[in-house]
Amino acid sequence: MVIGIWEGNFSRFLERLDLGSNSFGGEIPESLFRLESLKYLDLSENGLSGKLGGFHQSLEVLNLASNRISGTLPCFHACVQSLSILNLANNSLVGRIPSCMSSLRALRQLNLSNNGLQYGILPMLVFSDKLLALDLSHNQLSGPLPSKIAETTDKSGLLVLDLSQPIFCIGNLTYLQVIDLSYNSLTGSIPLNIVGCFQLLALILSNNGLSGEIQPELDALNSLKILDISSNKISGQIPQTLAGCRSLEVVDFSSNSLSGPLNDAMNKCLNLKFLSLAQNKFEGTLPNWLFTFPSIRTINLSGNRFSGFIPDGTFNVSRSFNNAAMGGMNTEGSLVSVKSKIIQISVMVMDRNGRSFAYGLSSPVGIDLSDNQLNGEIPESLFTLHGLDYLILTYNLLVGQIPVDLEKMWNLWAIDLSHNYLSGPLLANISSLQELITLNFSYNSLSEFV
Repeated sequence: MVIGIWEGNFSRFLERLDLGSNSFGGEIPESLFRLESLKYLDLSENGLSGKLGGFHQSLEVLNLASNRISGTLPCFHACVQSLSILNLANNSLVGRIPSCMSSLRALRQLNLSNNGLQYGILPMLVFSDKLLALDLSHNQLSGPLPSKIAETTDKSGLLVLDLSQPIFCIGNLTYLQVIDLSYNSLTGSIPLNIVGCFQLLALILSNNGLSGEIQPELDALNSLKILDISSNKISGQIPQTLAGCRSLEVVDFSSNSLSGPLNDAMNKCLNLKFLSLAQNKFEGTLPNWLFTFPSIRTINLSGNRFSGFIPDGTFNVSRSFNNAAMGGMNTEGSLVSVKSKIIQISVMVMDRNGRSFAYGLSSPVGIDLSDNQLNGEIPESLFTLHGLDYLILTYNLLVGQIPVDLEKMWNLWAIDLSHNYLSGPLLANISSLQELITLNFSYNSLSEFV
């Protein structure tokens, strides 16, 4: 369906037009360019094609994300004084980012991600102090970040930066609060000049080719709430100095080559909600403090070389583990869908004018200690955690019987104790777990139903 725009007096005074998330197709009609009072235009998530033309000087918000728009970027000359939000993400735009876009002095948010922008370095854009969010990720840009961005040091300046290429001057962005460079091809070590961003709340470097060790100097980021360096090639141990980052809520070091014992560097992070050290080379015993974080929701230590007993008697402090209501969430699927259950952990970034941006992490409430060398009996206290959505202890050396308190895990929808050495009966009280979808006790020595 092609968009038709009303003619006459009605459209002359139209200020806001929102047709997002429909099934419109065809080219953007030229009649839109003649709406002299239009301030807000949202045609996102449609099937619109063609190239961009000029828009009227009154336009303040333009959202054409997730369409099929092609060609190069225009200069938006007419909108120099008014345009504050421009979102052209998820289209088929190509060519350079024109230097004339630097004249958009009212711009607060610019999102050109997921296009085909390419051909050389970024222009020397002169960003105004009103720019709060810049997302150029998932393009084919090359070269260093223009130094002009690093001059945005006023408190009203850039808060969120998402790019696709290596950063050489990022440490000068004093008031930057979110750095997201995930899903790129970054190599080398974590750049130490990041510590110059002393107000940083979220550092997300996941899914790159970063190597080397976690630098102890990162403890200078004492406001950091999210630290995600997952899916890289980082090695060595977790530095003790990380204890200085006491504000951390999300720590994801999974899928790297980290090794050594689990020291107490994160023991002081009392606000920790999500901890994943999965798929590394950690070894030694699990420390007693591991399950004592008051707000912890997810602990994933799977795919390591941990040995010894699972610490007992340390679970009662966690509100998330213990305080779920009976008859919790419903879902569909198996253990594969563990990561799809949504519990949002968000960092809000807000400037002095009340404008905000959120970074969310979706995570279930659960414990995954699978694929290690843990032995001994499963602590009975582990089976009294009412709030757990899942418990995965498969591929260990655990022995003994399944505790009778399993029936107290009212919210449980997935449990996997397979590939251990558990023995004794399988108690009938497991039938009281009304949320249970997946149960796997295979490859043990269980003898009967009681």
